[in-house]
Amino acid sequence: MQARAAEDLKKRVTDGLVEAGLTYAGAAAFSTPRRLTLALEGLLAESPTVREERKGPKVGAPDKAIEGFLRGAGLTRDQLEERDTPKGAVYFAAIEKPGRPAAAIIAEVLEDTVRNFPWSKSMRWGTGSLRWVRPLHSILCVLSDEAGATVVDLDIDGIKSGNTTHGHRFMAPDEIIVTGFEDYAAKLKRAHVVLDTAERQQAIWQEATNQAFARGLEVVEDKGLLAEVAGLVEWPVVLLGDIDAEFLELPPEVLQTSMKEHQKFFSVRNPKTGRIEGFVTVANRETADQGATILAGNQKVLSARLADAKFFWANDLRVAKSETGMAAWAEKLSNVTFHNKLGTQAARIDRIAALAREIAPVVGADADLAEQAARVAKADLSSEMVYEFPELQGLMGRYYAEAAGLPQEVANACEMHYSPLGPSDDVPTEPVSVAVALADKLDTLTGFWAIDEKPTGSKDPYALRRAALGVIRLVLENDVRMSLFAVLKEQANEVAEGVAGVENQLFIQSGQAEELEAEFIKNMGVEDILAYLNEKDELEEGDRKEFEQGISFLERISDLLTFFHDRLKVFLRDQGIRHDVIDACIAMEGNDDLTLLVKRARALEDFLKSEDGENLLQGFKRANNILSQAEEKDGVEYSYGADVKFAEDDSEKALFAALAASEGAISTAIEAEDFAAAMGGTAALRAPVDAFFEAVQVNSDNEVVRRNRLNLLSQIRKVCGQVADLSRIEA
Repeated sequence: MQARAAEDLKKRVTDGLVEAGLTYAGAAAFSTPRRLTLALEGLLAESPTVREERKGPKVGAPDKAIEGFLRGAGLTRDQLEERDTPKGAVYFAAIEKPGRPAAAIIAEVLEDTVRNFPWSKSMRWGTGSLRWVRPLHSILCVLSDEAGATVVDLDIDGIKSGNTTHGHRFMAPDEIIVTGFEDYAAKLKRAHVVLDTAERQQAIWQEATNQAFARGLEVVEDKGLLAEVAGLVEWPVVLLGDIDAEFLELPPEVLQTSMKEHQKFFSVRNPKTGRIEGFVTVANRETADQGATILAGNQKVLSARLADAKFFWANDLRVAKSETGMAAWAEKLSNVTFHNKLGTQAARIDRIAALAREIAPVVGADADLAEQAARVAKADLSSEMVYEFPELQGLMGRYYAEAAGLPQEVANACEMHYSPLGPSDDVPTEPVSVAVALADKLDTLTGFWAIDEKPTGSKDPYALRRAALGVIRLVLENDVRMSLFAVLKEQANEVAEGVAGVENQLFIQSGQAEELEAEFIKNMGVEDILAYLNEKDELEEGDRKEFEQGISFLERISDLLTFFHDRLKVFLRDQGIRHDVIDACIAMEGNDDLTLLVKRARALEDFLKSEDGENLLQGFKRANNILSQAEEKDGVEYSYGADVKFAEDDSEKALFAALAASEGAISTAIEAEDFAAAMGGTAALRAPVDAFFEAVQVNSDNEVVRRNRLNLLSQIRKVCGQVADLSRIEA
């Protein structure tokens, strides 16, 4: 909360001062466990005088209107000025607001800031009404210039401002009088308080690494823990301790997690063995015995914690090595609810195992190993160690799978199937791990979409955006080729069939199912599809509800695919690919093959950066605009019938030839998924398209020639449209 509070203090005070007309040159905020500080430089001595002019009623207006205007302006009638305007004589008032001293403005702004500070949690104490994160003891508010320092007069719930503070709570508790920020920071440091959080972090890390290096060890880097510990102390004193030998055989991750979560200790590793052999704790004071008593107390508490971890480890290993092995833990998950609408963890594991087996050939994994890995990947959730340290799930699964003698690919999948957890997390590359990781995330997404529990706005309680990004990264970084829509549809059916109470779980089971899906994928809505079937006399009255439910289910899966596309846009935008380029590729057939989609998008992005690409895009848009306007005006679609025999100009004939040559080259390249070559074939159209528009007027007076040229424009749209929907590209 400290870093956020420092920024909030800075923003609220500076915004308030500027709004009141008091500008400044620079601002910096600082925080410690016991103080929140803001320093401003170059502050004006007073706010400038502001002159405001207001237009009033017309001369001769009713007295009540004029008196109301005078009251609002705070003036008398003799202070009004008459001016001629196009609408006649009008009264104007010149209102002058004199500047105010900086101290008066600061007092108002600071009091408002303190009373309305946006703490996420706050408390009230004593008999006052003030709320703060902890009881507020003092307010130091000093305004200094060349002439000296003055205290800004302020009283908030009986806490009066002054020019005094106190140093370290134990090492220098006496009162300190300050005259300005530099004096304040210097005197605090002499009083054993390091004001700057970054300076405390640097001091902790430097001393910790120096002490570890002196003993041939190294500190395990943890930036989050470093920031947290720096927020717990004002005068950091680094102490290096040893872990008892009886705990050194515990997995290093167990030692790290226990020390970090319970004690806020840094782990110290032996680089030769990789074992965690020591710890670093940060005290808040210096002692006569150089921290020996503090260190001894910490070691005693740590030994008790690690004794628990050792007990859990021994018990879990005994189960993993038993005859039943990890299967005993997996059976317990039948009593663990994953979600009240989606059943138990055991039911979910059955679905994941089946899906992992289906995905395995696609990612080059052994189907039996993929299913086996999926069935034990979450077994460690029943272990004592993971119950105590949930953050170790997956990792402990690998240790227990190895202890149980399972294949190494299975053990690795236990650890890696949760990955990637974020945009910077490593992506599994081992085929079995990829299969299980994909199955896990796809089942989560299809399950929550099936019960209509999608992310809304900034709320995403089940981390579904993260799961979708994980699928995208797994697919792209492992070059996985699959129809995502088909996988999502089949898995959603598995969810619907296995879980009672899922709405719209009835899927289309009829002779027209494939045909219906094909039409649905063309973005036809429910009513459109029903009308389509009615026209063909293939929808009996009793089947209407069944089809409506089936189509609704398909709509949810299509919506989930759109969700993937939205996540993909964010992912690719960070890699420099424009959103409209992605939209142009999503509009193409096969947009549920993410690897193919991204391959097309990258090629299109590169093409549009070239001179040929940019010029051809302008030619395409010109052709598309002329054609669209003509089709709307004439009420017909010019999509066929262009014939070279009606061509009147050489440029027109050249364009016919170029389109004929390019169409075949582009389609051949696209079939081979060589999108760079396809873009190159499109680039060959640039010159003939440019020449055509320079030499020819499309809307000729000769109606036959006009229709032929419009059909030729349609041919341009068709040929260029093979690579992407260029109409979606922004000019």
